[in-house]
Amino acid sequence: MKVVQILAVLVLSMSCYAQKTVEIFSSQKLGGDRDIYISLPPSYEKDKDQKFPLLLVLDAEYLFDPFLGALKYGNYWDDLPEVIVIGVCQNKNEERYDDSRVDEETGLPIETGANFYDFIGTELVPYLLKTYRIAPFKMIAGHDTTAGFLNLFLYKDTPLFEAYISLSPEYGFEMENRIPERLSSFTTPIYYYHSTSNGDLKSFKERIKTLDEKMKTVQNDKVNYKFDEFIGASHYSLVLHSIPNALYQFFAVYQPITTNEFNEKIVKLEYGYVEYLKEKYNTLEKTLNIQMPIRLNDFKAIEAAIIKNKMYNEFDELAILADKYYGKSMLADFYMAQMYERKEDYKRAQKKYLSAFQMEPIGELNKDMMYEKSEEMKKLMN
Repeated sequence: MKVVQILAVLVLSMSCYAQKTVEIFSSQKLGGDRDIYISLPPSYEKDKDQKFPLLLVLDAEYLFDPFLGALKYGNYWDDLPEVIVIGVCQNKNEERYDDSRVDEETGLPIETGANFYDFIGTELVPYLLKTYRIAPFKMIAGHDTTAGFLNLFLYKDTPLFEAYISLSPEYGFEMENRIPERLSSFTTPIYYYHSTSNGDLKSFKERIKTLDEKMKTVQNDKVNYKFDEFIGASHYSLVLHSIPNALYQFFAVYQPITTNEFNEKIVKLEYGYVEYLKEKYNTLEKTLNIQMPIRLNDFKAIEAAIIKNKMYNEFDELAILADKYYGKSMLADFYMAQMYERKEDYKRAQKKYLSAFQMEPIGELNKDMMYEKSEEMKKLMN
């Protein structure tokens, strides 16, 4: 009995660590069962109100783990958000071709392809939206045959997905022309990534590059578009090059303020540093539907820009923002103290440092620092 209990604990621990489970999904459209891989973010159970982007991975047997690994790595460094990853298994080699069957003359799904298309759109995704806390940002990814097929979801008046990762796609009829035309018509944000390599299948590569050439004429600021051609990669190895590029492209606005962003954009502003910070996070919410508190390091970047350009009045606005997100901490009072100190109003600075002393430490700010700064202001007042 004890051995059984120990094994149960080990299995549970491993599943929690891996964050990957298998569910059997009974589908009327497919006329049978289909294995579905599910990976929920580490914080899914911690915050019951938070919603997460969805990534639906086709060809899950070999694509699921590479996507999951890239997402885990990027999230570790806070470059990528936590994402709910769902994988659709297509166990037999012929199954993926049956799932992707299209009419040669129209390029639209037929027979088993139509069933699979409806399975995704009318069964699986509605089930996922009902079962899990999913934000209004849904991605789909596939490779060669399934990569071509996933583009069909773009054709709908209201696409099922907001983002498409098409790895060395095998296009259906006229797709290299239809996709640019469709992308040019969007009035809401849409994300599109596709890739090939110099070692890719020739027939695939030519049509993929034709699509890219046509996209160069598309002028639509609602389209977040990226194309990669990898030198030295094969039809299969290009997948491992493509996955991080696609994810980092889609979630670029999520990333913390980088050194390059600070030097090339923020510091060069004459004013409006706090407004830049607010707009960065507003854009994240508008485009990716991700709501999150402003990172402490991003506050520090704006603090550095204010000091570098001697725009000390902006500390007032930064303090208001700090109070909104870190109201119990000493951050807001510290910024007000910084403003008064740098404007040589040492009396008010001393009061604000004492006020900060009463609040909770945050980051590198602590009570010893606030006390020492208060004493320093006293000496400057004399």
